[in-house]
Amino acid sequence: MSTALTACVLAIGSLVIWGGPPLHAGTQQDSTTRSAARQPVDTNDGMSHEDAQTVLRRYCVTCHNANLQTAGLSLDAMDIARVGDHAETWEKVVRKLRTGTMPPVGRPRPDRTIYTALASMLETSLDRAIAMTPSAGRTTVHRLNRREYANAVHELLALDVNPDTLLPPDNSDLGFDNMADILSVSPALLDRYIFAARKISRLAIGDPTIEPTTEVYTVPKMRFQDHRMSEDLPFGSRGGTAIRHDFPLDAEYEITIRLRRQLYDYVRGLQNEQQLEIRVDGERITMFTVGGAPGTPPPRTFAGAVLGDREWEEYALHADDHLKVRVPVSAGPQVVGVSFIQARSERDGVAQPRATGKVLAIAERWSSTSEAPEAAVDQVSISGPFNAVGPGNTPSRERLFSCHPARGTEAELCAREILATLARRAFRRPVTPADIATLLPFYEAGHEAGGFETGIQRSLESILVDPEFLFRIEREPDSPTAATYRIGNLELASRLSFFLWSSIPDDELLDLAERGVLSTPETLRRQVRRMLADRRAR
Repeated sequence: MSTALTACVLAIGSLVIWGGPPLHAGTQQDSTTRSAARQPVDTNDGMSHEDAQTVLRRYCVTCHNANLQTAGLSLDAMDIARVGDHAETWEKVVRKLRTGTMPPVGRPRPDRTIYTALASMLETSLDRAIAMTPSAGRTTVHRLNRREYANAVHELLALDVNPDTLLPPDNSDLGFDNMADILSVSPALLDRYIFAARKISRLAIGDPTIEPTTEVYTVPKMRFQDHRMSEDLPFGSRGGTAIRHDFPLDAEYEITIRLRRQLYDYVRGLQNEQQLEIRVDGERITMFTVGGAPGTPPPRTFAGAVLGDREWEEYALHADDHLKVRVPVSAGPQVVGVSFIQARSERDGVAQPRATGKVLAIAERWSSTSEAPEAAVDQVSISGPFNAVGPGNTPSRERLFSCHPARGTEAELCAREILATLARRAFRRPVTPADIATLLPFYEAGHEAGGFETGIQRSLESILVDPEFLFRIEREPDSPTAATYRIGNLELASRLSFFLWSSIPDDELLDLAERGVLSTPETLRRQVRRMLADRRAR
């Protein structure tokens, strides 16, 4: 079993068995961490406390006493019958006994059976002590990292966003970027969250005042485009790329293609005439002709000199200038496909072996003319919206607007319903009247400025910067009766969803948590299986 899989199984096990928080790193020493995972052992220790005390006095206390305190350790004042009072110190003693490093070489030593019996007795006593007084530690406030933030926005609004363009990179430690202790918050980061909330809320609502922007999608340089590149592209296509793009409004959008170039900025693969087509959700929008260059291309040389026809050089530098089209597109997520029509013939003559892999990469890098017989797509840019006609019917609007007020008097009731649904899922808990009272002023200000949908957009913006959305906060009971306690069902729902999905709980998980049945063993086991089978567990 791999290390990662083992960690997953142990973490799920801690939730199922204990129904409470796993031990928090840094709140307990090694003895607590090791012992808390073991049940109390009812067995014959093999050595009495009196015998153990005698062994310690003979072999250990001579150096580790109140007078000498060798290595800062004093054992003469500690009662071996109460190891739980000094668990950290006794754990150090166990490690020295198990490794046989104490007493040091040259000092009197017990035989191996005494080593083993004393260590076993101490381990069993430590296990019993921690089982009687467990301490699970406390969780810290945990900010959502970029991936969790994007996933949460998708689950909340059915909207895919690129967190890399909205938020700065997260700190990481030992390869992990979801550790609470390193996910700090700065004033600059808060500014980015405010910017992201404003942009996301306007995209989700379909704000008609959105200014045109340009999204650039780049095809990786080392991806060879000599076959069908995606299941979203038609059969018989070659190269190119398929892009899932969210169009914010029913409007016109400009799609621009930049072809791949070689070292001296000539468009590569112009010897043969090729057909490049653009599709939106599978429907062909337009088709361009690329290649079949006029004039005589320059000779292949590594010197960089261009000795060919000037007309060919002008064409090779600007062969993709005409690859743009403006087209009306409906709002919502659409697949933009850009690909060449696969050629099904070869030029006459003796068949020549074609360079592949590193050979082709090196040839494309150093040659002063195009070495590849076929063109390739480098970038696809999508600009807009232009001449918008409305917000359209997008998945985000379908999820947001559970009601549509027919008259002005119904607007506030509808707004309360929408905000309650949003806040429940965003905050991962039942909504209180105080939550709605906090959100309504944002709605009222937006409604006065631009109508009902603007009011919802302003409220949504405030939810996306609310600490209860951006942070995972586990509150202690108002009056805990013990140092440890079982976490609540709502906290358990969030732990499960962020552990298995890196996202917020869905409605089924929240419903079970609100009913207080999620922590029952059978329900918890069933939910873990369901969540692991879900696509979000990938």
